[in-house]
Amino acid sequence: MVRNFVSRIRSLKREKNAVILAHNYVRGEIQNIADFVGDSLELARCAMETDSDVIVFCGVDFMAETASILNPDKKVLIPDLGSICPMAQMLAREDLIEAKEAYHGADVVLYINTLADCKALADCVCTSANAPEVVEAMKSDTVIFGPDLNLARFVEKRTSKKIIPVPEYGLCPTHHQISADDVLVGKKKHPGAEVVVHPECVLEVQEMADCIASTSGMVRYCSISDVDEFLIGTEIGLIYRLERELPEKQFYPVSESAVCPQMKMHTLKKVEMALELERPIVAVQREIGDAAREAIERMLRLS
Repeated sequence: MVRNFVSRIRSLKREKNAVILAHNYVRGEIQNIADFVGDSLELARCAMETDSDVIVFCGVDFMAETASILNPDKKVLIPDLGSICPMAQMLAREDLIEAKEAYHGADVVLYINTLADCKALADCVCTSANAPEVVEAMKSDTVIFGPDLNLARFVEKRTSKKIIPVPEYGLCPTHHQISADDVLVGKKKHPGAEVVVHPECVLEVQEMADCIASTSGMVRYCSISDVDEFLIGTEIGLIYRLERELPEKQFYPVSESAVCPQMKMHTLKKVEMALELERPIVAVQREIGDAAREAIERMLRLS
């Protein structure tokens, strides 16, 4: 059955001049058929550079929106409309407007994990791979930053800026539940393993890590490290990619329950249906898309 889906997907890709982009957290079967697997920054670059007519985005809603913003004349599909990022939902446009009024003159840097109507109000967007670099490049001494508080804390420790988090307690449910106790248990089981975590984890977990990085940054770190064992503090989908690309090393999840249900919604059957029917389509209103594109392209220039 899997072989039939893969064969059909490949045929439809050729027929429709389509490309499949997948985030590091999606199911292994989707990573296997994707043209590119990466983190948010890498996927944004791929979306901007592709010459395909159709983009199938296997990730969550804001990622597909970003692809649509960067490619307003291309057809962007998402296999399952239910793949809605809970963090992105935590930042309301009204809250951002209120913060801009309260901190007049402060630049606004939004994590790429936001919806298009909020990106349209930002001076720049960032990802977990480049957040400190982007924030430090802003002209104002105070920077409004959202929606992830843990990433905001990570950035503030690595820049000269005062960070105003909006909302006050934004978070990724998958990363936020990874605890310091989880790390301690993992280190007891695997005393020789290095701890590699995502900056969406709570500060206590970050402070216990040997490396804090975006998902693709984790892959790069593990590939060059002399150590052969790693405790991975992020959504468990990354371990599939790590094991595939670095089979000579061992990887253990800091938390077995670090699963993003929304990322797992995409299946081979849904990818095939999306290509065949050319829907569900993700489209962003042109006026909002134009404003959001400025913030995204500024990030890409700064990175």
